[in-house]
Amino acid sequence: METTTVLIEEDIVIVGAGIAGLTAALGLHRLGIPSLVLESSDKLRATGFALAVWKNAWKALDAVGVANTLRSKHSQLEGNVNTSLITGQQTSTGSFKNESRCVKRHLMLEALASEIPNDRIRYLSKVVAIEESGFSKILHLSDGTTIKTKVLIGCDGVNSVVTKWLGFKEAAFAGRSAIRGYTEYKNNHGFEPKFMQFFGYGFRTGVIPTDEKGVYWFFTWNHTNQEKDQEHDPTKLKQFVLDKLEKMPSDVRSVIENTELHSFFSSRLRYRPPWELLFGNISKGNVCVAGDAFHPMTPDLGQGGCSALEDGVVLARCLGDVFSKKQGTQQLKDEQQYKRIEEALKKYANERRWRGIDLISTAYMIGVFQQGGSKLVAFLRDKFLATSLAGLLLKKSDFDCGKLDD
Repeated sequence: METTTVLIEEDIVIVGAGIAGLTAALGLHRLGIPSLVLESSDKLRATGFALAVWKNAWKALDAVGVANTLRSKHSQLEGNVNTSLITGQQTSTGSFKNESRCVKRHLMLEALASEIPNDRIRYLSKVVAIEESGFSKILHLSDGTTIKTKVLIGCDGVNSVVTKWLGFKEAAFAGRSAIRGYTEYKNNHGFEPKFMQFFGYGFRTGVIPTDEKGVYWFFTWNHTNQEKDQEHDPTKLKQFVLDKLEKMPSDVRSVIENTELHSFFSSRLRYRPPWELLFGNISKGNVCVAGDAFHPMTPDLGQGGCSALEDGVVLARCLGDVFSKKQGTQQLKDEQQYKRIEEALKKYANERRWRGIDLISTAYMIGVFQQGGSKLVAFLRDKFLATSLAGLLLKKSDFDCGKLDD
């Protein structure tokens, strides 16, 4: 039986309905510029349960107009408490002067998607090939659909098809893994709205309330081959974490004990070496990448999702200069418009390159010290570096990506 090829033409196609893709699409929509978002899944995917949303991310969410919706559903964090499970002593405490909350990932995606016209997000649309066609790109989808676009934006995650097309290598394994979970209590969980972290030899864990009933937690450790057989077994994952956290205070440990098995998610931590961003093509012609497709990083700064929001705002602003009705793009010849698109994406790449390099490098360095794989590193972390490492979380969030119409 022959399959019918469907041809669709679009000005802007965004591959991936994650944080970066939806933010870029919504930013363009706010500027009156339509785009088409392609998502390979049959619905929005919220892998990871929740994420820390710092000051810089709230500025981006304000820029696209969904911040207040999310603020109303999540508690503002007052500060952080770091504790060594080696000594049992608190190593540092601090207050958050800037806005920070732990946001449920699915609520963030839904808030972004709900403001985008329904027909502008196309599910079950997996890109399997990209080819050149004059000043356009042709996308071939797994269902036989063919899409011709003037701009291609890859927001398709750490295994991005678009990133591969641009010539980047696969993201590198950081030598560490993470287990994430989420617990919803029937009544108030009783925790203060604080970011609680606990450190041991070769691992760290964090517990953060999202609101009065929900608590998100994570556990990262130096990966060994011994854990291979448990990566996809939630029962073994749960026991592995609880065994490591025997010395954790019982009330905090109960969060993990009360987590249902379906709310465990394990993944190996990957990142893009900074020099690849320095020398690689973040944009090429009328193609670029954003979010994890651009700068996958370890989670030690809590800036992966936050920087994806920044990407989306900056990208929408740069493309707005090309596709705005005031610019009269309808009268432009294909070659003229292609050159303007190319310059806009170069501007975006130049604006975001060093931010990406900075965040990747800092997150990786913090991870090495925070997980303290040796007694010496753990000693230095707990005795001398705890306060300064925690301070970097706030320092890197003191960033403003600007508004859509800057």
